[in-house]
Amino acid sequence: MAKKGQKFRHYPFSLKMQAVQMRLQGVTKREVAERLGIHDVSRLKVWLRQYKLKGSEGLQDRRGGRKRPLQKDEYVRQLELENDVLKKWLEI
Repeated sequence: MAKKGQKFRHYPFSLKMQAVQMRLQGVTKREVAERLGIHDVSRLKVWLRQYKLKGSEGLQDRRGGRKRPLQKDEYVRQLELENDVLKKWLEI
């Protein structure tokens, strides 16, 4: 759990990939952290697990992403559902 005033570090994708590649080549977690300036050694374990599950996509930063725009069919369906709900509400 985060502590009050704690600062979180964000690492670029290229650094994460480099760290994972070094780990896969057999370099220890501590050595990788020292060489690349990673403060939390346990992050390497998380990055490696994400890489094994999803490949390089698992290391991408997904925070703050925009929602994809609705397609025309989806938008029409959403409006139809809203209209149905409003009609039922008016009947009550």
